[in-house]
Amino acid sequence: MRKTSLIAYLSATLFVGLLMGCKGDKTPPVSERIAKVWTARTVDENSVTVYTKGGASNVRDYSKFTLNLSSAPTVNYTEFDGNTFVGQYSVPSDTRLVLTNLSPSPTGTNGSIEFTINSISDTELVITRTTTSQKTGGTTNKYTLTSP
Repeated sequence: MRKTSLIAYLSATLFVGLLMGCKGDKTPPVSERIAKVWTARTVDENSVTVYTKGGASNVRDYSKFTLNLSSAPTVNYTEFDGNTFVGQYSVPSDTRLVLTNLSPSPTGTNGSIEFTINSISDTELVITRTTTSQKTGGTTNKYTLTSP
C-alpha cells in the first residue's frame, strides 16, 4: 500500500512539474510589437493597389509615408504627400490602432485616425483605415507596412 501511494505521489508530482515547465515562448503583446518605425510596402485604395515599393507604375507615390510608433505613446505620422502630424497613439485591443491629438489636424479627421490591425509580424504590419481619406478622394486605404 505504501509503495503504491509513493508511486502515485511521485507520478503526480512529476506530471505537475512537467506542466509548469512547459510554458513555451510567450508572444509579446501587440502594443509592444507595434512600437517601431513603419514604411509603406504596398497600399490599396478601395481594394486597388496604387503603390508598391520600388514599383515603376505606381498610381500614387507613398514612398514618404511613415508611421513612427517607436516612442510610445508619441506618434509621428507622415502621409504620402510629405505632411507630418504628431500626436499620441494607443492600441486599445489587438485589432485596433488609434492615433489621437494629431497636430496639425489631418484633413477631415478632427485630429484622430483609427485603423484596424489586420495582421502583425516582426517585420510587417497590415492595417486598414476605418474611415475614408479625403486626401485620396474618399477611399478606404489598406497599408502593408514594413519595418527594417
